[in-house]
Amino acid sequence: GRGGVGITPGKPVMKEPVLIVGTGAMACLFAARLAAGGMGVTMLGSWEAGLAALQADGVRLREADGREQRFPVRATSQPAECGGIPRAIVLVKSWQTPHAAARLARALPPDGVALSLQNGLGNRETLAQALGAERVALGVTTVGAALVAPGVVQAGGTGVTSLGPHGRANSLREMLRQADFSVDVVTNLDSLLWGKLAINAGINPLTALLRIPNGQLLHRPTATALMHAAALETATVAAALGISLPFPDPADAVTAVATRTAGNISSMLQDIQRGAPTEIEAICGEIIRAGESVGIPTPINRTLYQLVAALAAPPDEPLPQNP
Repeated sequence: GRGGVGITPGKPVMKEPVLIVGTGAMACLFAARLAAGGMGVTMLGSWEAGLAALQADGVRLREADGREQRFPVRATSQPAECGGIPRAIVLVKSWQTPHAAARLARALPPDGVALSLQNGLGNRETLAQALGAERVALGVTTVGAALVAPGVVQAGGTGVTSLGPHGRANSLREMLRQADFSVDVVTNLDSLLWGKLAINAGINPLTALLRIPNGQLLHRPTATALMHAAALETATVAAALGISLPFPDPADAVTAVATRTAGNISSMLQDIQRGAPTEIEAICGEIIRAGESVGIPTPINRTLYQLVAALAAPPDEPLPQNP
């Protein structure tokens, strides 16, 4: 790929380097914040329009008040151009993880670490298969972002990024803090993963199906009831797996998130709007499969899964089978 803004290809990055895998909304948000914090950011992606915009103008961050800032990044489609960067943050969609993992395996040094901050379940396992478990760290973030145009991201309000314990990820944790992210280290990451899964199951499919911002779910009683039911059903599966969620009442928790992010367009609705695959497989699909493994029926998540899959499928394709 061509060099990024302000950085000549082939010359070493003098700032502390970090690799962002992805060029979508969350990847651009993290890239912008890390660049603003003084890091030398390289972005590895395969989306041609995104790469071209990043190479031409850097990453452009729009704040809630409308201000826009540009930050130079190095953007490339070539893993060979990312060699030697020991810290990576994986921010591709869950369905893109196998492809990203294979490419990252060609770039990440043996002593490096890749931190997944992705939605859904299964990303850690996919990355570990390609990189080895010792090179994979896992986290959960409630930060939101929306892509306005290729390389242009709208910040979606504040959130917390929680990391599981991993020795190699300590420097990444400090980099994120330096970039003004609110960062926690937690021992029970499965609790946070399933907590976020319950929130995502409640909000993402319904906003995608109804094509409404998050907060509108609270103004339609039937949508609110479904949102609560999906979150509660997810919590029931988690409990059967021996995982307690990080909040006492899933219905209250999903309501609080929908309230706090009322104006946000969920990532799943963003995917539907631009005709891209959704993460329904890694969210409701994983909940369905986990429920089957412990004998817990998941009719709400199964229905949401089928509806989103049907919505996203081309008209001439048959509906997918139950996962």
